[in-house]
Amino acid sequence: MTSRVTVGLDGSSQSAAAARWAAREAELRSASLDLVHAEEWLDDPLFPAATTEERQRWAEGVLHDIAAELRRDHPALEIATRRVGGLPSLALASAAKDSDMLVLGSRGLGSVAGFLVGSTGSATIAESERPVVLVRSAGRTEETPSDSVPERGPVVAGLDVGRPCDRLLAFAFEEAARRDGRLIVVHGWSLPPILSYAPALDPGVYAEMEHGIDTALDEILSPWREKFPSVTVEPRLTIGQAAIQILDAASGAALVVVGRRIRHTALGTHIGPITHAVMHHATSPVAVVAHD
Repeated sequence: MTSRVTVGLDGSSQSAAAARWAAREAELRSASLDLVHAEEWLDDPLFPAATTEERQRWAEGVLHDIAAELRRDHPALEIATRRVGGLPSLALASAAKDSDMLVLGSRGLGSVAGFLVGSTGSATIAESERPVVLVRSAGRTEETPSDSVPERGPVVAGLDVGRPCDRLLAFAFEEAARRDGRLIVVHGWSLPPILSYAPALDPGVYAEMEHGIDTALDEILSPWREKFPSVTVEPRLTIGQAAIQILDAASGAALVVVGRRIRHTALGTHIGPITHAVMHHATSPVAVVAHD
């Protein structure tokens, strides 16, 4: 597979921020950059009454302007542009099927509300079997929303010790190796309800459970430490809701990595509650890695 990073553009400052982040990521990977505009991308189109020809010209202008900016800032980067048709979520997922990742933008809603991942973005994440990275934009008024995105810093990965995923760990370790070599692996856990409400039970039960989970986490990470000796791994085993623990560890991170289980059912695709919470509240870029 040719190394390539794909980014979805819709003419917003959020997608421009995503494109700037994607260009830097492509350089880290020695990959090419593919700028893609999906027709009917916007949930609230900028020009609802425009003709097809006017929309096409506008889309070509969006692609041309971002490509020109990125070619100026990254002269050695190979950049291509294209428009794709069809249902946007399916079109974007299909456009990125042979890419290393698909990069999308999202808009900030404030420190309490978190970030808005639009219906197209959420649907694209659920459809894509390639990693999808959400890049945060603080707001429409900023000229360069991606400037506040840390380029260096640790990579934070949320891991379920009970169902570890090689695809997620491979992505997280590779991203950490490309940056400053630090990886924080977070597993949040809780006591079973029968123990949570029975403090008089043997106090050694808690310590025994914690030791068992810690041992399991160490066994999971051991082969990856050997494969990526340049990466410094910091396991964090904490009691509490997993999403909250990941978000706490993610402060100042260069990238947060979470998983999404691929489900082929009559009910359609699904994004789990932990990943959903991290997507909407992390301030760092969030990579959602699909896995079986």
